[in-house]
Amino acid sequence: MTTELTWFKSSYSSNEGGACVEVAETTAAVLVRDSKDKTGPQLAFDPAAWQAFVAFAATTEA
Repeated sequence: MTTELTWFKSSYSSNEGGACVEVAETTAAVLVRDSKDKTGPQLAFDPAAWQAFVAFAATTEA
C-alpha cells in the first residue's frame, strides 16, 4: 500500500532563482526534495538527525 506524502515548503525558502526545497515526514524518515524537480531524487534523514539539523540551523545566521 502506497501512502501519499504531504510536502511543504519552508517560509524561509528563497524564491530567488527557484532555489527551494520541500520536506515531507513519515514515521520512519524525513524526506527532502528539490521543489523544481518533484519526481527527482529525495534525501531521507532519520527523524532525530533532522531534528538536530533544524535545531542547529535555528541558532546559525545565514
